[in-house]
Amino acid sequence: MPRVLGMAISTFCLTIVFILVAFASGYLFAAWMGIGSRDLLLFADTVSSAIQPKDIFNILAKSILPALFASASCCIGGLGVGVSVMEIPRATQRALTRSVAGLFVISAVVSLLTYL
Repeated sequence: MPRVLGMAISTFCLTIVFILVAFASGYLFAAWMGIGSRDLLLFADTVSSAIQPKDIFNILAKSILPALFASASCCIGGLGVGVSVMEIPRATQRALTRSVAGLFVISAVVSLLTYL
C-alpha cells in the first residue's frame, strides 16, 4: 500500500509541476514574442478566472486515479509471480499492458464524466 500511495502522490505533484512550467513558459514565450500583456498579475488573473471547478476535478482525477491503478496493477502482478525467474518478464509485460490500457480507459471515462 505505501508504494501505491507514493505513486499517486508523486504523480499528482509531478502534474502540478508540469502545469506550472507550462503556464510559466507560455507567459514567457508570449512576452518574448510581444503577444498580449506583459503584466504577470493580469496573466495570472486571466488564467485563474478561466479555470472552473470541473477542470480542477479533471486534473485531480486524471493524475491520481491512473497512478493508483497502474501502481496497484504492477504490485499485484509482481506479487503474483511464482518461484520461477522465467515468470518475471511475463508478469511485467502483463502489468504494463494493464497499466497502459487502464490509463486510457480511466482518462476517457473521467473526461466523459467531467465534460458531458
